[in-house]
Amino acid sequence: MKTKMKVGIAGTGGIGFANAAWLAHAGHAVSVWSPGGLGAEGLRKAPLRASGVLETEVSVQVADSAQALVKGADVLLLAVPVNGHRAVMDRLLPHLRDGQTVIVSSMSSLSALYLAEGAKALGRDITVASFGTTVLTARRSAPDAVRIMTRRAELGVSALPQARTEAMVALCRELFGEGFSAQDNALASALTNINPAAHGPLALFNWTRIERAENWPQYHYMTPQVAAVIEKLDAERLALAQAFGLTVRTIERHFAQSFSTKSEKLSEIAAELHAARGGPPGPTDTATRFLAEDVPFGLVFCAALGRVAGLPMPATDTIVATASLITGRDFAAENDLIEPLKLRDETVAGLLKRVDL
Repeated sequence: MKTKMKVGIAGTGGIGFANAAWLAHAGHAVSVWSPGGLGAEGLRKAPLRASGVLETEVSVQVADSAQALVKGADVLLLAVPVNGHRAVMDRLLPHLRDGQTVIVSSMSSLSALYLAEGAKALGRDITVASFGTTVLTARRSAPDAVRIMTRRAELGVSALPQARTEAMVALCRELFGEGFSAQDNALASALTNINPAAHGPLALFNWTRIERAENWPQYHYMTPQVAAVIEKLDAERLALAQAFGLTVRTIERHFAQSFSTKSEKLSEIAAELHAARGGPPGPTDTATRFLAEDVPFGLVFCAALGRVAGLPMPATDTIVATASLITGRDFAAENDLIEPLKLRDETVAGLLKRVDL
C-alpha cells in the first residue's frame, strides 16, 4: 500500500495543474497556490479536469498564501518558470519547517542550491530534490482544466543534501510511479536541461514567424542547419559537464528517453517527432520563454560556469548576444541567481563541494 501524502504545489500553469491532477488521481491530498494570485481561481468551485495521457476529474484545495501552502504540506513541488524561482523561493523560505521536502521541477541555474543554502542559513533541515526537466508535459486548456501530453519514461533526480538522493528517488517513485534514477548532484540536474540549447536557436532562426504570430510546428522548423547549431550548443553543454567531472545525457538521448524516438541524428529526430505528433506549435509571442527563460537561466548560466571552469563557450556566447540584440534586452543581466550564488568568484572544486554535501 502506497503512503498517501499531503502535497503542496507552487504554480498554477500547465505543469502545476498537470502535477496536481496526476498526484490527486493517485490519491494524494493536493493543494495549489498561485504566486501571481489568480491562477487557481477556477478551482475554488470546480474540480480539476485532465485530458490526454490521463483522463480524470479530481478535487484539489486552493491555498491563499505561501504560508498556507507550506503549513499544509509534507512535500512541496515548485512548478513555476525558472525566472520566477528565486522570488517564489524567497516567499516559501520563512515558512519551511524541518523535515519537509521541496521538489524543484524543472531546475535550472542551480536554483535548488539557492533554496537549500537559504534554508540552512535559517537553521532549517529540509531536503531539496531536483529534476532537470519536468515529469509531465502539459498545457492549461481552461481555468479548471489541463491537457497532459507526455509522462516522461525516464527522469534523473538529485538531492541536497546529496546523501538523501536515494530517498528522493524512492519518494518520486511513490508520487509519480517508476522511471526515476539517481543523478550525481544538483549541478548534474541543472546541466541535464536541454531546453536552452534547443529553444534559443529554434526561436532566433524562426524569429520572423514569431513576430508575425504565424502557426509553425516547431519540430518541422528544426531543419538540418538549425539542428546543427543546436548540436554545437549541446556539445558545449556536454564539455562543461565533463569539466566538472559529470556525465549528462546528450540531446538525442533526451528525446529518446522522453518521447521514445528511434532516429540518431537530431534533424531526423525532429522529422520523426513532426511526423508522429505534428507539433507542438512554436511560440507566437516575442516574450516567449524560449528566450526570456532559457537564455538568461540556461545559456547565461552555462557561460558563467564556463568561466569558472576556464572553458570557452563560443556558440553559447553567440546565441546569448544574438538574443539580446534582437530583443533589445540584456539577457546576461537578467539571471537573478548567479550573484547570490556567488558563481563569479567560485572555483570548480568549491562549487562541487557545495553540491556534493
